[in-house]
Amino acid sequence: MKQVLPAFCISILLCQSSPGQQKPATATKLPSAETALARESANASAAKLPVRRVVLYKNGVGYFEHLGRVRGSQEVHVDFTSAQLNDVLKSLTVLDLSGGKISGVDYNSEAPLARRLATLRLTLGENPTVGDFLGALRGAKLEVRSGSGAAMSGKLLSVEKKSREKDNETKEWTEISLVSDSGEVRTAEVTPATSVRIAEKDLQVEVERYLGLIASSRDQDLRRMTISTTGAGERNLYVSYISEVPIWKTTYRIVLRSKAEKRPLLQGWAIVDNTIGEDWNDVEVSLVAGAPHSFIQQLSQPYYGRRPVVPLPESVQLTPQTHAATLETMSPLLAPRMMVGVPGGVAGGSMGGVIGGVVGGMGGALPSPKPSSVDEAEVEEAREESEPVAEGNALGDLFEYKLKERVTIRKNQSALVPILQTDIAAERVSLWSESLGEARPLRALWVNNASSLTLDGGSFSVLDGNTFAGEGLVEAIKPGERRLLSYATDLGLLVDAKLDSGHERVTRVRIYRGILTTTSEEREKKTYIVRNEDSTARALVIEHPARPEWKLAEDGPKPEEKAPGLYRFRLNIEPKKTERLVVNEAKPLYTQYALNSVTDEQIEFFLRQKSINPQIEKALRGIVAQKKVVADFDAMIKMQQKSIDQIFTDQGRLRENMKALKGSAEEKTLLQRYTKQLDEEETQLDTLRKGKQGTETEQQLANAVLQKMIQELQLDVTL
Repeated sequence: MKQVLPAFCISILLCQSSPGQQKPATATKLPSAETALARESANASAAKLPVRRVVLYKNGVGYFEHLGRVRGSQEVHVDFTSAQLNDVLKSLTVLDLSGGKISGVDYNSEAPLARRLATLRLTLGENPTVGDFLGALRGAKLEVRSGSGAAMSGKLLSVEKKSREKDNETKEWTEISLVSDSGEVRTAEVTPATSVRIAEKDLQVEVERYLGLIASSRDQDLRRMTISTTGAGERNLYVSYISEVPIWKTTYRIVLRSKAEKRPLLQGWAIVDNTIGEDWNDVEVSLVAGAPHSFIQQLSQPYYGRRPVVPLPESVQLTPQTHAATLETMSPLLAPRMMVGVPGGVAGGSMGGVIGGVVGGMGGALPSPKPSSVDEAEVEEAREESEPVAEGNALGDLFEYKLKERVTIRKNQSALVPILQTDIAAERVSLWSESLGEARPLRALWVNNASSLTLDGGSFSVLDGNTFAGEGLVEAIKPGERRLLSYATDLGLLVDAKLDSGHERVTRVRIYRGILTTTSEEREKKTYIVRNEDSTARALVIEHPARPEWKLAEDGPKPEEKAPGLYRFRLNIEPKKTERLVVNEAKPLYTQYALNSVTDEQIEFFLRQKSINPQIEKALRGIVAQKKVVADFDAMIKMQQKSIDQIFTDQGRLRENMKALKGSAEEKTLLQRYTKQLDEEETQLDTLRKGKQGTETEQQLANAVLQKMIQELQLDVTL
């Protein structure tokens, strides 16, 4: 098997191979407008390379393969729309599979017309007059023939507009001057009967190029890529690329059987649109339920860089863009099984015949039979005998529906393709959610995809007893997923919801590392009241919000499953009966207290609130009592410090008085008394200091006992 080299965004890698080995890929430059025009006539006769395989993705891109035979050094072409070209340029791969090589790839440019015209030697604009055209031919050799006069030839010298007045009217005409080979200057008036032939072959080609560019501006949407090959004999040529295409769509039919023992039938259809520049004739088609990353890059638009202008010396200067899936199973569920239809062929014809039959049946006119009633059993039998025309295959994270027969879809046409048919296990239920804002629930099917197939997202219609019952939308369902599909309003049920809430007392007290934590609960009770006015029983699925921190009561009803942000409860209601579903939830509330700050008043508050029991009360009372011992020592230390400070104040006053004494007899007596008083106060200070030190030691011991009591106290009590 030969290796296919990918194409890069900057240059197209064209692969060439031989029977023995793979030759290196060569980068082919994109052609200029002149080259493309020069080969326009050759391209017109080039063979078209047909589409052979198409893979369509859900992100709006398609993968295309072309395969065809070439002979000798032949050119082939592939047509695209302008919207496709950018994707083609960044993903194109070309292989000559039988020893030849690729010599070039051309496509018509998308540069602005004015810029493309500027590449020609003719200085003509987009809308020239006859005079402008002739003026651009100055110096060229022409042959001019008037209606009645003789022909003259020569090189065009000038084109002049002349006028004259006669009888108050102005007459204008164009006059050209030619210089013959003998040097004679001759003039001729250009009239409707005058013919001018360009005698120079090179100039004729240039005029053809000009006219080709003007014509191409009217067909901007068509991009024709021409692939040039070089080789001998007949060979296979392979081309692949991705392209922007319409997103393929999925639609389902869910048929509810009239017999209860028969499971519902699921039929899947794909809607495919061909909007590219080629017909799909006998093409292999795959539909992929996935969206690989892709982007658009404007590679087909020529870009021109800005270059700096460097002045020359003055002497030589020149002028230059549903319902949530199951998250968790909460209780034993109905375990439906899905039987996958055995893939089979389409009897009596190709895939093209199937599509033609579908489209023709939808839009064509058939002979009108005589009026008669439809046999429902015959309709069901016909449905059961139908077979899908696609095979499901896993492609990594993607899933592919590969059509077993080749299809034909013309350009700018669409087709409805059957891709899936299987029996499914689905339970009929009603679905109610308060978020809907309606008292009436929805009719729904609880479907479990127990097959190996991925069901792509799309629309679905429900047929009940061969009668339309409703429709809805479904997201992609992977194998093993359970999903609710709602399709109609249930007029037989009425649902109402009532909410009661309250704050419960403390239910738990925990003491650890000096922190007392009380746990209480905020509780809510939601009651769903359901009335069944119908004559048949109903199974109602109630979606209840699943909120963070809120827990369902252990002794309450259990949901069947949990979806993102939702609990789903089942409630069975008999005919003409009213049932209730009561959902109790609780959210824990936590309050913390530091034991160091607990007071008698707080203990009394706890007791009044019944937040503590006698064991906790005793422990807290002991801590409060020890705190009082520490506080008493603190008060004693403060009193001792106050006495010391008072003595210091008195001593300061005595020393100031002693400084003021002058030495008289009376003053000496007073000095002796002050000195004696100072000695007595020093003795008192010494006693107070020793007493304070002892009190501080006792305070530290009492505080150590308190901290030990706090740290060693660990309780976890449920009230």
